[in-house]
Amino acid sequence: MNVKMRQNPYKCLTGRNYMRRGEVLFDRNGHRKYLNVPERKAFFDAVCAYMEAPPKAFCLMLYYTGCRISEALELTIEQIDFSEQAVVFRTLKRRGDHFRIVPIPSSLVLLLQEVIEGREESTTRLWPFCRNTGHRMVKHCMNMASLTGIKACPKGLRHAFAVACITNGVPVTTLQRWMGHARLETTSIYLDMIGEEDRKQAEKIWNET
Repeated sequence: MNVKMRQNPYKCLTGRNYMRRGEVLFDRNGHRKYLNVPERKAFFDAVCAYMEAPPKAFCLMLYYTGCRISEALELTIEQIDFSEQAVVFRTLKRRGDHFRIVPIPSSLVLLLQEVIEGREESTTRLWPFCRNTGHRMVKHCMNMASLTGIKACPKGLRHAFAVACITNGVPVTTLQRWMGHARLETTSIYLDMIGEEDRKQAEKIWNET
């Protein structure tokens, strides 16, 4: 008689799949791949020290939207929706053309208007430099903020944006759309992060001892 085995409902949380979840935000030595709240603030302060608008706007685009560095670099003027105060990204790492709209603060809108002032072609790229140059700009700001290690990179900013969203109550489905994830379970890895609510719960136990 053939016996049909029941599927393990916790399969996605065990073995190799569980390890992959952990490896997204930590390396094999347990080092964080994302900036925490003070580190993210330090990066922002360092970016604001830039005197020229283009590199400042580029770094703040990564900071405020969590986009991939390649997605930021291919942005054109027409992809900035000034009336809605939002950016339309073409989502990379997905088959076909997928676009997503992400809101940005008015301060970045004003900065972008300064960057494109005098330009006539709306299809020209916002930042006419290569990926390596953009990466060096981010690393320079990280160095200015005394941030080092695996987290001090554009990907660390993307992770930090997602963690900040989750800890500030942004619904995971909204974050999925902003990040451009095809699958919700990809976004759900950020639900595992320790936030302020977790710390307050832990403090209740500490205070009992």
